[in-house]
Parts: sequence; C-alpha cells; structure tokens
Amino acid sequence: MTRKLYLRIAGAIFGVIAILHVLRLVLGWSVVIGGYTFPMWFSWVGPFVAGFLAYEGFRLSNQP
Repeated sequence: MTRKLYLRIAGAIFGVIAILHVLRLVLGWSVVIGGYTFPMWFSWVGPFVAGFLAYEGFRLSNQP
C-alpha cells in the first residue's frame, strides 16, 4: 500500500465519521457502547476533529 492510497483511505474514513456525527446531531441518535451512553456534546466536537483529519488526509495525499 502506498502512502498516497493510505492517506486517501484514512481521509475517507474520517470523512464518513464526521458525517455520522452530524447525522447523530440532526436525527438525535443515541450511542451506547458497553452500557455507556455517550453524551451529545461529544458529537458537537466530533465533526470538527474528524473533518480536520479528513481534510489533512486528502491534502497530504495530493503532495508529491
């Protein structure tokens, strides 16, 4: 696997995660893992962090 492909795959995965955080906020989904319910404020931070990581993955994959 090349560096460029790895960064594009990572960028796509983080992009999907950012979209899921936004959908959770809009649709009011609850997330429970191992009996722990994640608070909604987590999804206010999630799109920014995951979106930034997606942006950086795609930006770095386009560098020579």
